[in-house]
Amino acid sequence: MNGKMQGVTLVADWDPKPGFKLGAKDIEGRQTYLGSQVWRNPRLEIREYDIPTPGPEQVLLEVKACGICGSDVHMAQAGKDGYIFYPGLTGFPCILGHEFSGVVVEAGKHAFDKRTNKPFKGGERVTSEEMLWCGSCRPCADGYPNHCERLDEVGFNVNGAYAQYLVLPARTIWSLEPLAARYPGDDIFLAGSLVEPTCVAYNAVIERGGGIRPGDRVVVLGGGPVGIAACAILRRAGASKVILSEPQPERVQLALKLGATHTINPLKEDFAERVLEITDGMGADLFMEATGLPEVVYPGIERVIWEGRTLNSTVVVTARAEAKMPVTGEVLQVRRARIVGAQGHSGHGNFPRVIECMADGMDMTPMITKKIRLEELPENIIRLQTDRSECKVTYVAR
Repeated sequence: MNGKMQGVTLVADWDPKPGFKLGAKDIEGRQTYLGSQVWRNPRLEIREYDIPTPGPEQVLLEVKACGICGSDVHMAQAGKDGYIFYPGLTGFPCILGHEFSGVVVEAGKHAFDKRTNKPFKGGERVTSEEMLWCGSCRPCADGYPNHCERLDEVGFNVNGAYAQYLVLPARTIWSLEPLAARYPGDDIFLAGSLVEPTCVAYNAVIERGGGIRPGDRVVVLGGGPVGIAACAILRRAGASKVILSEPQPERVQLALKLGATHTINPLKEDFAERVLEITDGMGADLFMEATGLPEVVYPGIERVIWEGRTLNSTVVVTARAEAKMPVTGEVLQVRRARIVGAQGHSGHGNFPRVIECMADGMDMTPMITKKIRLEELPENIIRLQTDRSECKVTYVAR
């Protein structure tokens, strides 16, 4: 397919901080696994590109919807020293956008649809993982593609979906056809664009957090899209109390609609006291840290674990942050508690399971509070650096 397209591109200067040393997977001047240590002066540009051509095992997608993620915001956001906020894998210049859905336009002869086990023909409505795992390194072989040794990420170091088209390996593509009966017309693409962030939450609380038993009590810290999605998943999994700590009223109302049973405003209430009060002194079985402010929120979590009566609590660290947690080992030891990290969303069947949950009535589309066009993406990414009144701002193709 010949032609040109536009892509919202993040550009930044390669300027490693003093003392930074390239890691084994870093590429001088091109990409790093520690973005906030290297990239300065980020800026967003709308650039023109050739429409890409798929290889034998790839598909060309026409993008229909793509949400703005907090990582997009933090890649485009700089601190006082000019370095970007986002601490993870980055390679610029790069077209951003990784929470997307679209239609298959063209496919290589060895590109197969996992749902039908037949070659893609074109016209299929799909979404995709953003983590491009190799399938041959030791972590991939062990079933941990999120931790692939040759990991690439769509919209981070590989051109993403803030464009009209993108090319992806068929192995990361998932059909949206199970959603067709519940989401008519283009609504299927809105729902499809929310599969990826919902899978991040699913991976965190079910896979890495170990899941819950019906009747367990859970606490989610941070009411961004991933935190709200976790509320929906945990409530669906049978949690008796789903407590969200979040100060933004618009996000609180969304969380209550999608699964939260109680909310706490940490700017006006004592977080630990309220959790203990809501749970009659029991505390919580699972905590999800989705604020990106571990140094601020962890002391409250630790107090609930210490003063509550629940043993074996799990704290899942989901948000990306440079800051360190002020952890007291004695609390973890005495209370048989643990802290685990969660990265991404791939593996263990997260995508098909989330799609089936959506098909069965777990409607995440209320999270989309604003729809925009491609040319409006830069200004909205910048606005989200300071304005949290919107939950999910989504680029919708014309």
